[in-house]
Amino acid sequence: MKNFVDQLGTSHSFESTPKRIVSLVPSQTELLYDLGLEDNIVGITKFCVHPFHFKSTKKIIGGTKNVHVEKIRLLQPDIIIANKEENTPEIVEQLAEICPVWVTNIITLEDNYQMIADFGQLFNKRTEAQKWMDKIRFAHLDFQNFIQDKPSYKVAYFIWANPYMVAGGDTFINEMLRLNKFVNIYENNPNCTGRYPEVEIKKIRLHGDPDLVLLSSEPFPFKDEHAFELGRFTHHAKTFFVDGEMFSWYGSRLVKAFAYFKKLHEKLI
Repeated sequence: MKNFVDQLGTSHSFESTPKRIVSLVPSQTELLYDLGLEDNIVGITKFCVHPFHFKSTKKIIGGTKNVHVEKIRLLQPDIIIANKEENTPEIVEQLAEICPVWVTNIITLEDNYQMIADFGQLFNKRTEAQKWMDKIRFAHLDFQNFIQDKPSYKVAYFIWANPYMVAGGDTFINEMLRLNKFVNIYENNPNCTGRYPEVEIKKIRLHGDPDLVLLSSEPFPFKDEHAFELGRFTHHAKTFFVDGEMFSWYGSRLVKAFAYFKKLHEKLI
């Protein structure tokens, strides 16, 4: 019997290495694939779009917030991979009746390394996990050298419209903004509290008057009309449409994210 503890502090015991995996989080599905576990993944959500061919080769078990419990049960998984932010406690509790539910909690880079190391232990993929951690550390160090002489900008990172919502503090997105020397005006804003606060855009100048307004490609499909509307209420902010996967996906995606961030900064000049 092997014992492991997930990132919420929950203990899990397995008689052998889990073979049949259901993943409820897109970025973690990508990581499991990159660790060489394609044949072990039996179920994914409709939002698990990487790798692309999984949509036709894996069983779709619903979304991250509305999973189809009976479909998961029929897959007879040994383990279900969930996330504190993406999946509700009610979902985790319900699915725990089927098999162990491993819950991750990713806010910082160190949390991300811990998740990868945990998966390496859980699925007997230690060498592969170490390779990905080394790749991310190298890409991070390279990006730190790139960013050190770049200017800092005040930013507002929008994730939703109608109502408008932004990324606040205590989020992985905020961690990515910090790495880019982007000062999130909603990180510790007393007027707009919470991890993803709803904001009144007419007051954006009072909230911090950002230099940059970043419109994420997910989960909301922002259009030019939103950029124009937001621009009206800032003093001199430039608006950029950014790839939300690069700012919000953890796991192995970070290797690509650091390369993307370099290109983004070149556009800011």
